Amino acid sequence: MTRIAVLIPCFNEAIAIPKVVRDFAAALPTARIYVYDNNSTDNTKEIAREAGATVRKQDLQGKGHVVRRMFADVDADVYVMVDGDATYDASAAPTMVQKLLDENLDMVVGVRNSNEADAYRHGHRFGNWLLTELTGRIFGRTFSDMLSGYRVFSKRFVKTYPAHSGGFEVETELAVHALELRMPVAEYTTRYSRRLDGSHSKLSTWRDGWRILITILKLTKNNKPLLFFGTAATACSIIAIALALPLLSTYMHTGLVPRFPTAILCSALMVLAGIFIVCGLVLDTVTLGRREQKHLAYLSYQPHCFDP
Repeated sequence: MTRIAVLIPCFNEAIAIPKVVRDFAAALPTARIYVYDNNSTDNTKEIAREAGATVRKQDLQGKGHVVRRMFADVDADVYVMVDGDATYDASAAPTMVQKLLDENLDMVVGVRNSNEADAYRHGHRFGNWLLTELTGRIFGRTFSDMLSGYRVFSKRFVKTYPAHSGGFEVETELAVHALELRMPVAEYTTRYSRRLDGSHSKLSTWRDGWRILITILKLTKNNKPLLFFGTAATACSIIAIALALPLLSTYMHTGLVPRFPTAILCSALMVLAGIFIVCGLVLDTVTLGRREQKHLAYLSYQPHCFDP
């Protein structure tokens, strides 16, 4: 029998967590429900335990730290990860799990669809689109809702995911991990509801949006160094050429270089561009070796459809 684990990261979700636990227990009767509390100051832990969940704790603050701990601790064949705010539709879980198994996928992302105006703030909606679009242009277009907190994973994915992020940028890291190893993934549209009365979001549009953007840049540097440093080299070269053209024109007409500091700056920028290119080429070779090691770790786990 397929072992299914439902993983619920929580911080101060005493109002919503009993509904989440009950709904997923009803939708996936054979699954074991885990609630990982992240230093809640209310009685989230006690309420989750009373609702029937296995409750554990992560002291390091941040969703990324909780996800790292959950993935390390729990052993299962299929993992369902969902936020503990009761905004996601538990009834979609069986279909998402079956899709993962039938199509031998490594991740199914629950794409949020809501008709409730206050369920999905415009700032969050725009930020999600912008960051998803940016990630798609860099790493490949696969996801339309990269920041969804509702996902189903294979064991292959969970046990080979090198978690580094500490906060809400973890969803970006999950997406890039799948794209980097070219894992088979899919999306499934699910209903997204507003929070329950008295429940409050911990996501800050500007602060967390900025952190996600920085994460995308870091992942680009680490996973596509030639693109990252090549872009920096191109920028330096363009600035150097733009500054050098007036100098060249003056030199051609007068034989003089009156703005000597600018000439030095142009030379320095071109040298810096060369250094960036060399860094990109060297790190691109290192990244290839890292990617091969990740792929070998990924292949060490049997796929869902494996038939001994």
